[in-house]
Amino acid sequence: MKNLFYAVICVLSISACSNNASQKVLPILGNREADTKTVNGKTITDTVYQTIPKFKFINQYGDSVSNKTLDGNIYVADFFFTTCPSICPVMHRNMLNVYKEFKNAGNFKIVSYTIDPKHDSVAVLKKYADNLGITGKNWLFLQGQKEETYKLAKSYMVEAREGNVHDGYFILIDKQKRIRGSYLGTDPAEVAKMIADIKTLQADPEQNIVQ
Repeated sequence: MKNLFYAVICVLSISACSNNASQKVLPILGNREADTKTVNGKTITDTVYQTIPKFKFINQYGDSVSNKTLDGNIYVADFFFTTCPSICPVMHRNMLNVYKEFKNAGNFKIVSYTIDPKHDSVAVLKKYADNLGITGKNWLFLQGQKEETYKLAKSYMVEAREGNVHDGYFILIDKQKRIRGSYLGTDPAEVAKMIADIKTLQADPEQNIVQ
């Protein structure tokens, strides 16, 4: 009986180790800095990660949307313009798979920033969203000042500049506004990987702490 008891404990221990090892954690991308401070006489060093800064844009419904609007949400961001003849239509057809997968999930959003605000008015963005079949506010199409949009793109580690030039990446952001993944939006395999990574991030205990 004693040997059986130890055998059961051993099996349970191996199982626990196996479960812990299989728990995938997504990397945190971007710049990082060390923040050293003294707490109760002890020196503590924390890592401060690159985060998405403050912004305030307008969505396809004419509502103001800021970084605070996204508090408590995991989200995916991309940059586009509605008259894009090349990669944008492909990207957003692929993003529809993400939208459909998570449209009923809480605490998840998609944010698409136009880099052509002069043409992409609120009405144009609303028509674009309608043509994609988007309803509700889980997928936001945002319009802001051009230079502010270019600057914000750098925070997402992508390029957007004059001439309506932009990268075709989808960027996965966690509830702490940190970058957790970058995926080529024109590649269905990359988008499928992103969907899997979103589910991994949703299951991360750190993301389930009340923000």
